[in-house]
Amino acid sequence: MRDFARLIQSPFPYPETPMTDISDAKRIVVSGKQHMSPSEAFVETMVAQGVTHVFGIVGSAYMDALDLFPAAGIRFVPTVHEQGSAHMADGFSRVSGRHGVCIGQNGPGITNFVTAIAAAYWAHSPVVAITPETGSLGIGLGGFQETDQLPIFSKITKYQAHVNNPARMAELTGRAFDRAILEMGPTQLNIPRDFFYGELDCEIPQPIRIERGPGGGKNLDEAAELLSKAKFPVIIAGGGVIMSNGADACIGLAEALEAPVCNSYLHNDTFPASHRLWCGPLGYHGSKAAMTILNKADVVIALGSRLGPFGVLPQYEFDYWPKDAKLIQIDADAKMLGLVKKTSVTINGDAREAAMALVQRLKGRTLACMSNKDERVKQIASERDKWNAELANWHQEKDAWSMEVAKNSKYMHPRQMLRELEKAMPKDAMVSTDIGNICQIANSYLKFEKPRSMFGAMMFGNCGYAFPTMIGCKAAAPDRPAIAYVGDGAWGMSFGEILTCVREKFPVTAVVFNNQQWGAEKKNHVDFYKNRFQGVDLENPSWAAVAKSMGAEGVTVDNLSDVGPALAAACKAQKDGKTTIVELMVTRELGDPFRRDALKHPVRHLDKYKSYV
Repeated sequence: MRDFARLIQSPFPYPETPMTDISDAKRIVVSGKQHMSPSEAFVETMVAQGVTHVFGIVGSAYMDALDLFPAAGIRFVPTVHEQGSAHMADGFSRVSGRHGVCIGQNGPGITNFVTAIAAAYWAHSPVVAITPETGSLGIGLGGFQETDQLPIFSKITKYQAHVNNPARMAELTGRAFDRAILEMGPTQLNIPRDFFYGELDCEIPQPIRIERGPGGGKNLDEAAELLSKAKFPVIIAGGGVIMSNGADACIGLAEALEAPVCNSYLHNDTFPASHRLWCGPLGYHGSKAAMTILNKADVVIALGSRLGPFGVLPQYEFDYWPKDAKLIQIDADAKMLGLVKKTSVTINGDAREAAMALVQRLKGRTLACMSNKDERVKQIASERDKWNAELANWHQEKDAWSMEVAKNSKYMHPRQMLRELEKAMPKDAMVSTDIGNICQIANSYLKFEKPRSMFGAMMFGNCGYAFPTMIGCKAAAPDRPAIAYVGDGAWGMSFGEILTCVREKFPVTAVVFNNQQWGAEKKNHVDFYKNRFQGVDLENPSWAAVAKSMGAEGVTVDNLSDVGPALAAACKAQKDGKTTIVELMVTRELGDPFRRDALKHPVRHLDKYKSYV
């Protein structure tokens, strides 16, 4: 536990990519009012904000500023697609705790950001999307590569800065970067392309950083009073634990109460899996142990979690949310409090600071939960053992359709394959997961000891997320093994970024689950549309062969005994700078669908469609 706690003391726990060709002197920001160009003001403001990497595709709209990046100590990372560059910025920020930055050509380059910026919005990632636009004198004339770029991002950013005069370049650039940190989410910096040129006198603004407090004293007192009376408190450790570097504080609160801890959905890295109080992840294909334990709670502490509705849906035909439990919700964003679940106590505070403040308030109190702590710890261990045994013996999916297709397949069962990956996973690995049936089932098999280790597509749930995001993670933490879990459908959207790995020397391992189908949607056809399959079957090339043709390593695995060695070899190859695509051939078995309440069994009225029921 001490090593885990030590890792998150620093706000930036992992070192940046060393840039041996850039001297430290180039990272020093000019001081005082200086005569400069708007491009220089823009670049110097990024230097002041600590920017070291910018992801994007080269474009004439910002070339005057791009020319200065090397002299400023900023590495420009050219990507294959702008969506990929924004995902990389997201991954970079989620690992480093700092800004992720992406930039593109005005018009089509910028519209390609949209999906990835929406994903960053729901991940609360401080990504800054720099969006050069049509020149100021041509706006509204329908010129080349013109579109109105502000409305497009208005609902998926926390703040939008539009440079309306070159003299305000440094001011508004600084504000866009500040707001990304202060508002905990992506911002947009929109710059007419002609505003990079000219002359001005300005001073580079220094970053605004704040200490986030634990919340109001009265609210914390109420929470401590409620916890002192709780007989079965349970903590849900959300993404705010990671963002506040609060994993050690979460451990401290859990141990003060001997309270079981559940990871919130797709945040399996918020609490160490080796800890006696760990129960596992909630949400889609999560841990039955976590759900069973949470169901027993009389007080729930949502620590840094908005309790998103998808993350607390019934699973395994079990509506596990404790109906009569009191809820203490702690979140740095006041708008998230009480949004999904009714609260008894709300605390608008930093997850780390609030957890430590609660521990102090609990000292010296008589805690009802201590009278049965040994029994509670035994229950945690028992439920965890039962779930682990069930997973160990869950060799294939149990519905009739999956059993039939598996019987006629020569390939590996997905769950057995996921177990082999789990056993071979390096202890300090970073893992990103795409959207899709097998990737979501992996939620049950991914366990972590370090924070900033798991990166899911979160609530936007877009395909093509995992691989480019992991490239950004690798840029921020080059010494950690980097692994992306991707279904073959999503892989078709993102495999082009192999070229980014190879060209820019970011070695990443992609584990591609090849079952030749869009599995999540196919499951809906099975459950609701009597196997009338439309658009869900895929004919794939050899993804390993494609990888080799693009300059990466590629291996195809169809034997269970080869899965672990293939992953281990691919991770080892990262140390030699090699990207490897591990193509795993699996059966077409399908796990439970995303949401049984999202569809209804069809009702048809016209004669020509009456057979389609």
